Amino acid sequence: MKAYLIRRLLLVIPTFIGISLISFLVIQLAPGSPVYFKLRQAEQGLNSDSMTQEIIEQTKQLYGLDKPIPVQYVLWLGRLLRLDFGQSYKDWQPVRQKILKTLPITLQLNIISILLVYLISVPIGVYSATHHRTWSDSAVTVVLFILYSLPSFWVAMLLIYFLGGGEWLDWFPVYGISSVGAENWPWWRWLGDRAWHLVLPIFCLTYGGLAGLSRYARSGMLDTIRQDYIRTARAYGFPEKAVVFKYALRNSLIPIITLLATLLPALLGGSVIIESIFSIPGMGRLGFEAVLSRDYPLIMGILSISALLTLAGLILSDIMYALVDPRIKFE
Repeated sequence: MKAYLIRRLLLVIPTFIGISLISFLVIQLAPGSPVYFKLRQAEQGLNSDSMTQEIIEQTKQLYGLDKPIPVQYVLWLGRLLRLDFGQSYKDWQPVRQKILKTLPITLQLNIISILLVYLISVPIGVYSATHHRTWSDSAVTVVLFILYSLPSFWVAMLLIYFLGGGEWLDWFPVYGISSVGAENWPWWRWLGDRAWHLVLPIFCLTYGGLAGLSRYARSGMLDTIRQDYIRTARAYGFPEKAVVFKYALRNSLIPIITLLATLLPALLGGSVIIESIFSIPGMGRLGFEAVLSRDYPLIMGILSISALLTLAGLILSDIMYALVDPRIKFE
């Protein structure tokens, strides 16, 4: 297993370079430029004729955009090796500092969401599979398909309207992740306030993945309990709980573990919308603002962190294969 992990970690390097190269080219090809964006901000009272070619070239030199795109990418990659993401075009603050400030908040949201998705979807899938073609299985299927079809931004707006102090109930806060002055409270009170602020955002991030993953859990469990060794275990007289949870469940988890690597980037993408709606100062909201302002260094820094988290999810899913099914040998 050690040799396998070394090979996978070495494979991360060319994979990450490929992802970063494609992302860098896509950003450069996107319409709009930080140069014209900054000039329009600086010269709001002037007409477009005042933006002479000389000013544009000077601004490009200031941002390092006067060099060819391959040279820009090589320079950016060289800074990345020193863990230097450059400075933001918007406020000239270090990109690394801005990411380190917002990344823990986004990870907090997504880790809790992933844990809830797996802790809830797997039991639901097992229950649906063991009660196949019953009224309860049909009811669960209908509810899950409805949840899966609801867009998260629409659900977030409904929750804010009905539960966040609109014309109905004022149960949950809908702004930020902590109350004003919460950092001065005792830890237990601060923790309760943080959890109360995260109820609605985490619900919006969780229900879609939960609905989809439970269907995969149900399908995997149905395929497993129809295998010959499950019928043999039942023929030996083992209790049904032991047959389901000891023999069938572990093998049915392999397809679900495969989805772990795709669930993490999906949640990171969804957090862009949810963090913007609930005004959460996380990496998703920071990336959305960076795209609007054409802040290339900040966009590349956020995409790099997201790519590394996705690659880490792939390695983690491979390791969990062996933990779930000891028959899998990496060598």
